[in-house]
Amino acid sequence: MTPNLNQHIEAVRRFNRFYTRQIGILDEGLLQSPFTLTEARIIYELAHHAQTTAAELGAELKLDAGYLSRILRDFEKRDLLIKQPSPTDGRQLNLSLSPAGEAAFAILNSRSRQQIESLLAQHTPADQSRLVEAMQTIQSLLGSPPERRVPYILRPHQPGDMGWVVARHGVLYNREYGWNEEFEGLVAGIVAGFIQNYDSRRERCWIAERDGENVGSVFVVKQSDEVAKLRMLLVEPSARGLGIGVRLVDECLRFARQVGYRRMTLWTNSILTAARNIYIKAGFQLVASEPYHSFGHDLVSETWERDL
Repeated sequence: MTPNLNQHIEAVRRFNRFYTRQIGILDEGLLQSPFTLTEARIIYELAHHAQTTAAELGAELKLDAGYLSRILRDFEKRDLLIKQPSPTDGRQLNLSLSPAGEAAFAILNSRSRQQIESLLAQHTPADQSRLVEAMQTIQSLLGSPPERRVPYILRPHQPGDMGWVVARHGVLYNREYGWNEEFEGLVAGIVAGFIQNYDSRRERCWIAERDGENVGSVFVVKQSDEVAKLRMLLVEPSARGLGIGVRLVDECLRFARQVGYRRMTLWTNSILTAARNIYIKAGFQLVASEPYHSFGHDLVSETWERDL
C-alpha cells in the first residue's frame, strides 16, 4: 500500500472512532434507552413499515437470520412486537410494532432528534450546511444506496400534540366547512377529557408525522368496558392521498381488538364525505342520524358502529 493510502485508512478509522463516540453508539444503551444500536434500528424500520416480514427486515438491514430472529423473539416477550399471519402467504408472518413498541420508538425518535439538534445548535447555519454537505459527499462517494423514504410514521402523542390537535381542527374545519369557534371548543373539551382521564391500557392517540411535522391524528377512547369510541380523525390537506386516514382507522381497530373491546362506535357529520368513505371501507355501518344546528350551520349528525 502506498503511504497516502495508509494515511487515508487511518484518517477514516479515526473519523469512525470520533463519530461513534460523538453520538453515543458505544454507550450500553443507545440514547439512554434499554436498546442496543441494532435493536433500535430494527424498531426504526418497524415503525416505518405498516407491516413487514422477518425476511424483508433481514434483507434490508443485512442481518443474520438467526440473530434477527432472536431479537424479534425478545421484542415479542417484551410486548413490543405483534405477529400476524400474512393474508397472502401462509408461510410468512407480518410484523408490526405493538402500542408499547410504538411508544418505545417515539422516545428513541424524540431523543435522537434532540441529540442532533443539540449538536447542530453549536454551529452557525453556514457551518451546519457545510457539515451536511460533507456527510452527503461521504454517502455519495461510498456508494450508499438512497435511504427508502417513507411518506409518514405513526407515533403515540407527546407534549405539545394536544394543542396541535385542537388548533388544526379549529383552523381546517373553519376553512373547509365554515364551522365557527364552537367546534374548536368542542374539540378542546374532548382533548381535555382525554388527558385528564387517560387510561393507557385501553385508550390511545396516534399522531401521523411527516418529515418531522404533524399531519394527522386519531383517538380511541373508552365508552364502556365493551365499546370503544373512535374520535377526532384528521389528516392535513398537504398529506391527503397517502392513505393516512385509512391507516389511522386500521390502527384504532387493531388496538381495540387487542385490548378486548367488542364493538367500536364513532360520531360524524354527513358532509364529511372523505371520512365517511374511510369508515365504510373499514366495515362501519350507519346506525343513526338526525338533523341539528351547531357550529353555525344546519347539519346532520351520524353514528356509525361495527363489531370487532
